Amino acid sequence: MTNLAATGGVPGPGRIGRVAIGDLLKRAAVRFPDRIALTDGARRVTFTELEHDANRFANYLVKRGLKPGEKISTICNNSVEFVKALFGIHRAGLVWVPINTMLGPADMDYIHDHAGVRFALIDDSLHAQADRRAALEKRGMQMIAIDLAGKVAATGLENFNDLIKGQSEIEPDIDIDDRDLAMIIYTSGTTSRPKGAMHCHLAVVMAVMSNAIEMKLGRDDGITGQFPLFHCAGHVLLLSYLSVGGRMALMRGFDPVVCMEAIVRDRLTVFVGLSLMYQAILDHPRRREFDLSNLRTCIYTMAPMGRPLLERAMADMCPNFVLSSGQTEMYPATTMSQPDRQLERFGNYWGESLIVNETAIMDDNGNLLPRGQVGELVHRGPNVMMGYFKDPKATEEARKYGWHHTGDLALIDEHGEVLFLDRKKDMIKSGGENVASVKIEEALLAHPAVQNAAVVGLPHPQWGEAVSAFVKLKPGAQADEAGIAEHCRKHLGGFQVPKLIRILEEMPMTATGKLRKVELRQAFSEHFAGKGV
Repeated sequence: MTNLAATGGVPGPGRIGRVAIGDLLKRAAVRFPDRIALTDGARRVTFTELEHDANRFANYLVKRGLKPGEKISTICNNSVEFVKALFGIHRAGLVWVPINTMLGPADMDYIHDHAGVRFALIDDSLHAQADRRAALEKRGMQMIAIDLAGKVAATGLENFNDLIKGQSEIEPDIDIDDRDLAMIIYTSGTTSRPKGAMHCHLAVVMAVMSNAIEMKLGRDDGITGQFPLFHCAGHVLLLSYLSVGGRMALMRGFDPVVCMEAIVRDRLTVFVGLSLMYQAILDHPRRREFDLSNLRTCIYTMAPMGRPLLERAMADMCPNFVLSSGQTEMYPATTMSQPDRQLERFGNYWGESLIVNETAIMDDNGNLLPRGQVGELVHRGPNVMMGYFKDPKATEEARKYGWHHTGDLALIDEHGEVLFLDRKKDMIKSGGENVASVKIEEALLAHPAVQNAAVVGLPHPQWGEAVSAFVKLKPGAQADEAGIAEHCRKHLGGFQVPKLIRILEEMPMTATGKLRKVELRQAFSEHFAGKGV
C-alpha cells in the first residue's frame, strides 16, 4: 500500500501498474499476433491463438465458480493445451499447484491434501492409470481432461478443447496484486518429504525479465522444450521465451532424434538439457543427418559437464555454452556461467549471480564470508519464495539472518564465480574426515564406463559414516565393482575411496533429472550393520 504521507497524498498506480504472470503473454500477443509461439511436432500455434484460448479457459474457470486464491492442480505432461490452461489459470487469479507426473498416487495425494486442492486438469493418458484415478476419485476431485492420447471420451470427463468453445476470448476482469500467491510448487523431494514453495506474480515476472536480459533473448529465438512444464525450470523458460516473442518446441520427454528434428524444422536457436542429453545426441548414429548450425547457445543445467564432453559438444554443436542454476525456492535462474569462461575452469562452477538476486557465502552464525572461504550459499532478491506453504518453522529456518538459505556448501572465487562443493547434508563425515560426495562423484564419472553416479554416507559402526557409491553404466559398457574401486584409488585419497560400490540397472531419479539419494540411503541403511571394517 502506498504511504500517502511520503507521496504527498498521491496514491499508487493500482491496477495500471500491476505485475501479473498472465500479462506477459498478453503483451507479447499484441506485439506479435501472427508469430509462432509454440510448436508440437508439425503443429503450429500463434500468439493470438494462445492468448484467446487462455482467456477462454480463464472465463470457463470463473463461470464454474472458482474464486481468486483457490487452488487448482495440473496433472499434465507438456502439450499445447497445457500451456493454454496455465495462462488461463494465471488470468483467473487462481493458485497453480503442478503435480509431477512421475509421482506415485500416494505422493500426488499428499500434495493435493496438503495444498487443499479440489479441482484438477489431467491428461487422459494419466487418468487411465487405475491407481492414480482411484486416488483422485477417492478424494472427490473435480476434473477436466486434456485429450493427449485420443482417449478422453473413455475418461468420462469434460474435454478441455470442448469446454472452452463458446467462451469469451476477452480476458476476465480479475484484480491481481503483484504479491498475490500465484503458485505452490512442491520440491522434488530428493532428501525428504516435499515442501510447497510459494511464489507470487512479482517473483516469477522478475525472474523472467532477468533471464531475458542475461540470456540475451530476442524475438527470433526458439528453444527446445523437453523439460517438463510442471517444474519451475521448464515453466520459467516457457515464460522467458514467449515474453520476448520467441517460441518453444514442446516435447514429452527427451528423445535425441526428436530434439534434433525440432532444431532443424523449427529453426531453434537454443538447446537446453542435462549432460546426459548432450551425450545422447553426440553419440547418436544419426547425428550427422541433422544440421544444428542454427544453435547460438546451449544451456546445461542441474549439474556441471565433464571436460571431455563439454569440449566435444562445443566443437560439434555450438561454441557458446552456459551453465544455469537455481532452485524451486528461488525462481530460476539465480546464477549463470558465461560462455567465455567455459574452457577456463572445470568442476562445479555455477557462474555469477544474475541481476535479479544477490548471492553470498555465509557461516553458521550468519556472518558473510570473503571470497575463497567455504560456507553456505545464500541469496536474496525479488525471486525468493514467499515461504513454505503451511510450514512457518521451515520458512523461518530458510530465511535466517535475512537471506534465503540454499543448503548448499560453496565458495565464491576470485573471479566472483560460485564454486559448488556439496549439499550440506551430503557432506559425509567418515572417521573424523569431511568427504564431499560431489568430489567422489566426479571421480566416478571420469571412469569411461560410468554414465551416472551417486555417493552417500551410510551408517557405519567404526567410521560413523561410510562413503558409499552407486553407479549406472553406459549402454553396452563393461565394468565391475572391483575395477571401479581401483579407478577410485588412483584418483582419490584413501579416506575418500568408497567402502561400498554397487552397480545398479537404474538410478532413482526425479522427473527433472535429480538423483533421489534418500532412496539409496534408505535401501542400504543396514548394509554395514554389525561390521567393524
